[in-house]
Amino acid sequence: MIAVPEVRAVEGRGLEGDRCFSGKGTFSAAVHRPDHEVTLVESAKIAVFAAASGLPFDAAMARRNLMTESADLDALVGRTFEIGEVVLRGIRLCEPCNYLAKTTYPETLVGLVHRGGLRAQIVRCGVLRVGDAVRPVAPGLS
Repeated sequence: MIAVPEVRAVEGRGLEGDRCFSGKGTFSAAVHRPDHEVTLVESAKIAVFAAASGLPFDAAMARRNLMTESADLDALVGRTFEIGEVVLRGIRLCEPCNYLAKTTYPETLVGLVHRGGLRAQIVRCGVLRVGDAVRPVAPGLS
């Protein structure tokens, strides 16, 4: 996991340079799944889990594509939203899995339930940049 200042989001593929974009990720399926294009997590929820558990858990360990600040990702399930010039659709919560627990701490399975982020589909391609705001799109405008 590495932080980059910007990344291109591609409809039907995901984020350029990501292991899943090239089909090499642990959860890369032979059949495309829209809910595997982009994952997001809230920095505050990572911090709450780390403080409550006493574990040195950080955003990189969460293994999500994008970390957000001041965005309620749970409210974006089933909604269309923008980040910079990219339009995404929130598909479902990104709950912790056994792979995450195995590569970090078993406590993530319980501690990050409903706090593990959001799985989203790319609706319109573009470049995502550090500092881009997350903005819900009004119904009917997506």
